[in-house]
Amino acid sequence: MKRTLIATGVAAGLLALPGLSVAQGGGFVEDAKANLSLRNLYYDGDYKNATGAPSDREWGQGFMLRFNSGYTQGPVGLGLDVFARAGLRLDSGGKRGDADASRQPGTMFPLEDDNSAVSEFSQIDFAAKAKVSATEIKAGRGFEPALPILTRNDGRLLPQTYSGVMVTSDEIDNLTLRAGQFDEASSRSWSHYDGLRIAGGTERVNKFQYAGGDAQLGDNLVASYYFAKLKDYYKQHYLGAVHTLPLGEGKLVTDLRYFDSNSTGANRSGEAGYGAAGVFNNGEVDNQAMSALFTYHRSNHSLGLGYQAMRGDSNFAFVNNGDGATAYLITDSQIGKFERAGEKTWVGQYGYNFADYVPGLSFSAKYLRGSDIDTLGNTGDREWERDLRLDYKVQSGVLKDLGVSLRHASLRSDVARDEDQLRVYLTYNFVLL
Repeated sequence: MKRTLIATGVAAGLLALPGLSVAQGGGFVEDAKANLSLRNLYYDGDYKNATGAPSDREWGQGFMLRFNSGYTQGPVGLGLDVFARAGLRLDSGGKRGDADASRQPGTMFPLEDDNSAVSEFSQIDFAAKAKVSATEIKAGRGFEPALPILTRNDGRLLPQTYSGVMVTSDEIDNLTLRAGQFDEASSRSWSHYDGLRIAGGTERVNKFQYAGGDAQLGDNLVASYYFAKLKDYYKQHYLGAVHTLPLGEGKLVTDLRYFDSNSTGANRSGEAGYGAAGVFNNGEVDNQAMSALFTYHRSNHSLGLGYQAMRGDSNFAFVNNGDGATAYLITDSQIGKFERAGEKTWVGQYGYNFADYVPGLSFSAKYLRGSDIDTLGNTGDREWERDLRLDYKVQSGVLKDLGVSLRHASLRSDVARDEDQLRVYLTYNFVLL
């Protein structure tokens, strides 16, 4: 109810502004879109140096139905988005926490009371939306934000989603403004919503607020600024820029990112349950993350080199409920994130599109090496990860648009458990409207 009142008030305020045109569109039904996405995933996480930690080995089938209406005619266009999803267990094993088992469930499916995997789980979310001129307001559930200060995770059978209010405005040419508030998240392996926290904290809160935008500065430069605040945990400033430079027969893309995160509320006062991960930070958020990634694209090749440095006493601060999260870092990879306090990471990556030989086939490889991690005693302070990925989409015939993705990663770390991980995806999308 509170979110609906907020959205209504924003829409009314925008309508009163001079110069805003009437919302235009074909109509609620005429502009509606619907699609059904199928995702089959085999997941195998093999832990190498963890005592009593069986492998995470599971197989499942996911269904994702998205319906996005158009907008009604009139000064304020109204609409509705629906996101229904379900996961079916095809194979799993044992019970979570059974050290004697060779494998365990819990990474792809919710758990029963006895810590075995459920046979299926499902969820349906609704979001109301309104549009005034080039400003759109959405309120409800099922959001999948892709912002520097908050990015949903989609690394398992079903994607992580959020509940709240989102406002996006394109009233000014070459400038997109965004603001919003989220209060809960639904994990990639849950069928319910819960409050928000960070790594190191146990108490959940119901207020993540953000505001910012992206500006197109000429043909080759996009600059971004965002401010975010997670109640009782942290406040964060983000500044980024992406520049494209024609160079020889290709182009050089430069991606610069800077985050400044500091404590607020209960985290700053040191209240129990609101701590942040780190070694010398006494539970307080204190992190500055800066990175640069240079990628040269030529013909079907891409070659990238990057560097990232963590400053301050805490790990990088981002919403992380402990069940799968994504950080907007150049080092966020298949297994690790390389976001620990003091860590300095080099990144090298290569990609090739086989369009000239096998249309629909592509390959990528990524290598990361981190060092100088804040640690206690004589423990090591280094880690590395290697990611390999092969993707193919059928181009014609009965199976046209069927996607296959093979992803293998290896992590070796002085501060985390070593892991070899394999994922095999089969995907298909039915366009219904």
